[in-house]
Amino acid sequence: MNFQNKVAVITGSTAGIGEVVAEQLHKHGAKVVIVSRSSEEAKQKAKQLSSQGQPAIGIGCDVSQPEQVRQMIDDVINYFGRLDYAVNNAGITGEHGKNITEQTVENWEKVIATSLSSVFYCLKYEIPQMMKMGGAIVNLSAVNGLVGIPGLAPYTAAKHGIIGLTQTAALEFACQGIRINAVAPGYVQTPRISEFPENIVRSFANSHPMKRMAKMQEIADFILFLLSDKSAFCTGGIYPIDGGYLAE
Repeated sequence: MNFQNKVAVITGSTAGIGEVVAEQLHKHGAKVVIVSRSSEEAKQKAKQLSSQGQPAIGIGCDVSQPEQVRQMIDDVINYFGRLDYAVNNAGITGEHGKNITEQTVENWEKVIATSLSSVFYCLKYEIPQMMKMGGAIVNLSAVNGLVGIPGLAPYTAAKHGIIGLTQTAALEFACQGIRINAVAPGYVQTPRISEFPENIVRSFANSHPMKRMAKMQEIADFILFLLSDKSAFCTGGIYPIDGGYLAE
């Protein structure tokens, strides 16, 4: 896959899946924009990538704040002059193991703002910059976006909402040459997952028929496919990457 000289924005890209996606896009020739709540971490990651080839920039942005998202996209255009790809990855899980009556309003509002409203804001400001030359966007949903998951109501609602946003935006802009898809991973072997007790990690792995979790690279590979011309006729799709989780 060739992303030579194309510009890609990846939110939540100083760790986890977002970081691997940014590294792979950069490796394949893209000029990447590292977006993180921490400006220092974003710039540090961008500096590391820039030393390896194509330029990269880091921008601090709280994606739950629409004005910060608007400014972030403006900064991208001012620096690179274009936007070809976006991976809307940033999000949080929030409180675990509490049913709806036990969830706090504060947790609900925080998760929805960071994991759902952020995707709306990103789409709102990314899409106009792709109208002239076309582009591709991948949103990060999860298997939680396709089924109910007890104890994670806010996160599950957010991931369902991302699917609705993805399909609606894909239909609205299909004729403008902008492709918008979403991936729905199962449990992924990320540094954050590794912080859980061993028995919990094992249960995560065993929840997939393949009896393991996805590797971050496997998720990144599929995202790059959806951004590339190899998926030129794909838009509005929701793609589980779940080791058979949803087939049961």
